[in-house]
Order: sequence, then C-alpha cells, then structure tokens
Amino acid sequence: MLLVALLFTISGCGQAESRSESEARSESESKSETKSAGDEGFVSLFNGKDLTGWIVPEGDGGHWRVVDGVIDYDALSEAPDDKNLWSEDAFGDFVLRLDWRIKETPFVNHNARIIRPDGTYQRDANGEIIRISVPDSDSGVYVRGSSKSQVNIWCWPVGSGEVWGYRTDPDMPPEVVAGVTPSMFADNHIGEWNTFEITMVGDRLTVELNGHLVIEDAQLPGVDERGPIALQHHGRMVDGEWTSSPSLVQFRNIYIRAL
Repeated sequence: MLLVALLFTISGCGQAESRSESEARSESESKSETKSAGDEGFVSLFNGKDLTGWIVPEGDGGHWRVVDGVIDYDALSEAPDDKNLWSEDAFGDFVLRLDWRIKETPFVNHNARIIRPDGTYQRDANGEIIRISVPDSDSGVYVRGSSKSQVNIWCWPVGSGEVWGYRTDPDMPPEVVAGVTPSMFADNHIGEWNTFEITMVGDRLTVELNGHLVIEDAQLPGVDERGPIALQHHGRMVDGEWTSSPSLVQFRNIYIRAL
C-alpha cells in the first residue's frame, strides 16, 4: 500500500489540475518566489540578461543560456569535461536564495528509491531495497565548490534538498546521514517555480524549500571552508533517448549574502 500511494503521489505531480487547484497552486507559487532584491546585504549573482559572473563550460555549445530572463538548461552540454555552470566567485559562510523549476520529466527513472527519515532505503520483507519508477529530472546546487555538498533538485518521493554525497557516504555516521535527509516533501508541481534558501555556516547546512525547513543545521564533515557555487548538469542522451535523469531546469532570482 505504501508503494502504491507513493507512486500515485509522484505520477500526479505533473498532471493537469482543476481550475480551483491551479489557482490555489499559482497563489502558493507566487508566494514562494524569492524576495531578495530589496533585502539589505544580498548581492545578485544573475543579472537576468546574460551569464556574466558565471563560468560557462568550455565547449558547452550554447546549452547553458539565458531565455526570457532565466537561466535555462537542456542537459545537452557538449563540454568534454565538467558540464556544470560555476560561479566566478567563491563563498564561505552565506545565505543563498534562488528560484528553480523543473521544466519537464520525459525520462522515467526505474531505479528511484524510497528514502526513510533516517536516510536509509526502504526494504521489502526479504531485505531487498525497494525500487520504484518515477518521471524524473535531476539537478542541484553545489556549495563550497564540491559535488559532495550538492543540495539536490529531483523528483524522488523524499523531495528536493537532500544531500546525496553525504547521505550515501558509507563512512558518515547515522546522525549525519539523517541530517541531510529532507524532513518533508515541499516541492511544487513540475513546471512550477520553487524557492531555495540555503544557509552555510562553518560545516553546517540549513535548507528551506518554499518556506518549509527541510534540512536543519545538518553537519557536512570535511566540507571546504570556501568555494564557488554551481548549478548542476545531470543526464546523458544516446541516440535520441535519455539514459539517466536529465537536468531539464531553469533558475532565476539568484542572490547571496555573506555572513
């Protein structure tokens, strides 16, 4: 019953809503948008016109671009090496606010899992990890210059905000694994804008998603003291078909305040 309920919830994320549902969702979405422009101490990292202040991957081929005032990515970067979009500047302790949305989910991930509150995977009666199928897109925000400290954007039932690199590290103690696991699912529907507020102080991470506290004061042992921010590339297309969850995402209203 748990599996069926979760599959229904995720498959419903991208379905059409009734007018009343759509109006309510639109109101919620507008309230979730970043309000950083007038906040004292916040500096814009994206001018809404071009990628000034960002390092476009060499050989990208125009796949990271600005469209209608937002950073748009189609997950098809032609860069031979790192395909992520990195900030030119590095940051230590900060509060980062940004809006993001998943544009579409053409790829069905048959290897998604149910993550328990302690960060471990749900298992069946035989002790095997339960795997489920979800329409999926995958991106994230790297903090302090490391993919290990990536704040996840995806379509798994646990919700966005999870920190994969620490949660799946077998050397991490249980309290760290649980700490980087979202306390609730707070994502808006596919195609709708979401807002992250990411706070890094020392080796401690706090994440709010759409006004909900999903990660609170989680420890990231060994995280660098300073580093750039990246918007993550994920996915690969072969012969016109996606072979893994693509980062079909957009970003806007990116602001940071040093602490």
